[in-house]
Amino acid sequence: MYKLLLCLRYLRTRWIALASIVSVTLGVATLIVVNSVMDGFTVQMQERMHGILSDLVVETRSTMGIAQPHWYEERIRARLGESVSGVTTVVTLPAMLTFQHNGNSLTQQINLIGIDQKTYASVSDFSKYLLHPENRQQLNFLLKNSGYAPEREQLQPAGWEYRKPMARYRKATVDQLREDALTEQQRYEELQRKIREQEPSEAESSLQADNSPQADTSLQDVMAGPSMQLQNNAKVKPFDAEVEQRTGIVLGIGIGSVRGRDMDGKVQDYFFLRPGDDVQVTFPNAGTPPRGIDESFTIVDFYESKMSEYDATFAFVPIEKLQHSRGMINPQSGVGSVTSIQVKLKPGTDLNAARDALRDEFPPSHELVEVRSWRDTQGPLLAAVQMETTILNILLFMIIAVAGFGILATFFMIVVEKTRDIGVLKALGASSQGVATIFLGYGVLLGSVGAGVGVVCGLLFVWKINDIAKVIEWITGREVFDPTVYYFDSIPTMIQPFMLVWVTLGSILIAVLASVLPSIRAARMHPVEALRYE
Repeated sequence: MYKLLLCLRYLRTRWIALASIVSVTLGVATLIVVNSVMDGFTVQMQERMHGILSDLVVETRSTMGIAQPHWYEERIRARLGESVSGVTTVVTLPAMLTFQHNGNSLTQQINLIGIDQKTYASVSDFSKYLLHPENRQQLNFLLKNSGYAPEREQLQPAGWEYRKPMARYRKATVDQLREDALTEQQRYEELQRKIREQEPSEAESSLQADNSPQADTSLQDVMAGPSMQLQNNAKVKPFDAEVEQRTGIVLGIGIGSVRGRDMDGKVQDYFFLRPGDDVQVTFPNAGTPPRGIDESFTIVDFYESKMSEYDATFAFVPIEKLQHSRGMINPQSGVGSVTSIQVKLKPGTDLNAARDALRDEFPPSHELVEVRSWRDTQGPLLAAVQMETTILNILLFMIIAVAGFGILATFFMIVVEKTRDIGVLKALGASSQGVATIFLGYGVLLGSVGAGVGVVCGLLFVWKINDIAKVIEWITGREVFDPTVYYFDSIPTMIQPFMLVWVTLGSILIAVLASVLPSIRAARMHPVEALRYE
């Protein structure tokens, strides 16, 4: 009992120990805050990566792709059995997107993905990232009347509500240009008639002033264009953008918009494309050597996963369109080739075991087929995040280690100051083990109090981290968390109970280890030597 009483007395009366407690508290709180933020970022990043990537991917590097996808699907289901939740086929290839904005032609590189609209949602969370509610329920590549994220004013109007008036405007503009061209043609013919009637004085001056050779050529081109087009399309019904659409395409929201701040400092997405616009996509065919194919598409929705790598590059179209345009359909069987087969596993299935089973089923030599999991695909990024977290934990634990050295120095000083007390205790019959236990218990109390206060402070900081960030921004005038970079509405955090346990136990262990040497010195002290000069 005397051991506990002495530990509590030393803790209350020795204010120098407060520095050691504060050091442990700051170290523990910092570890909790950093790990919570890192875990929050990591979990959200993995959820969004996994949301667009299926669990397993069976893909080929062959130009023509996998020729018999149904045979592969049957082999996959037979090998994995009831652990398979969904299977779909995909055509993925690089492409260039071209569109008009403010009279300028802009081009952007994209990853064009042909998907089966009926089965693709069964292998990923793709649907929940679409803007239109109907497409979240069941994707189709038809343009909707309206209803695309009505809370976003910058995106309105969209759909047919936007496409119809724009088509009428463009049609009226073309008709006006055509009418102006006809007027210029009539004027030119009138001048020619005056020349033929021997009126060179006025006619030639007018002709030289208004109809240079360059003007004649451009005018003839303007008139020849519509006439040739009418001749070529005499038997083909002209495309009416006011009531018709091209093949639908779903773009990542970063392709058709840019994120920035308005005059009030509010984060806004500025759209230069919206559902209802037509774009041109250039992609290679399946021949050898490949050649470019140009196809027009109508934007029917946007995809927003809030992962800039995906939102700024991914575009989705019907798989049948890509197979037909690229020449991937077998003329005899009518079966279309694919570049990959994606597999979704049921919850609780061992991802690595399922991957290894498919690798045994389809070795790399089998038509150049490769089997990868979504973690294999994003392996370098996930490994980098894990390495960063590990290094941060090591560096932050060094802060607690510094506090441990402070405890060590404090305890040595206390042992020197309490030499008389130690001698009295031993003279009264206290054992060396009992004396050592006093200082070890003192170290445990210091570590426990510092760790406990640190856990409470760390949890409070994590709970109010976004409010604290606003205060820091107000004080420093600089933004702590820029949503235009991270594409998060707030700083993500996640508390792991296991993390709290090992941080607390680790800090207490460091405090105890720091008190071992002073405890041994106190235990070895002889009572006669301790009381000689008293």
